[in-house]
Amino acid sequence: MKQKFNVITSTCVPLPLENVDTDQIIPARFLKATDKAGFGDNLFRDWRYDKDGNPIKDFVLNDPTYGGCILVAGKNFGSGSSREHAAWAIAGYGFRVVISSFFADIHKNNELNNFVLPVVVSEPFLAELFQSIKDNPKMQVEVDLPNQMVTNKTTGKSEHFEINGYKKHCLMNGLDDIDYLLENKDKIEAWEKQNM
Repeated sequence: MKQKFNVITSTCVPLPLENVDTDQIIPARFLKATDKAGFGDNLFRDWRYDKDGNPIKDFVLNDPTYGGCILVAGKNFGSGSSREHAAWAIAGYGFRVVISSFFADIHKNNELNNFVLPVVVSEPFLAELFQSIKDNPKMQVEVDLPNQMVTNKTTGKSEHFEINGYKKHCLMNGLDDIDYLLENKDKIEAWEKQNM
């Protein structure tokens, strides 16, 4: 069973870049592994480290000013190839929520399948979030999954976000697809008996 989602309040890591694709999230050379372990170490690898493996000081993940379990990203996050490893890397790093004004569909679903909540907000709300984080890196955002609301705690502004009802149930109860089926095993067996 995974960690259940309810209300998450956290500081944020800002990545105000548009069209961040899955190859930038996790470069192709790291896709050989079939186990999720260690992927977080290589999240945004080519932006985080130089060719010799030294941290690039001005990249946001290497800047101690910013931290938290919410990544705030620019429009069209997770475009490009449909590798699930990109979601593994985001989850493995410790992000529980990614906020953007638009996600590539397959990446959005991969995040949900890996217990990362993709929150779609309007462009003005996203711009205001980036500004609030810039003004005060210690500002917090509240993501309320039960009520599907995201709130900028600095300005007090909130927006409603959409999520598939099944995925919401799974996140709130810490269930993956197999856990969900097992949870409903008795109902499935009863239905099968009834319809034989």
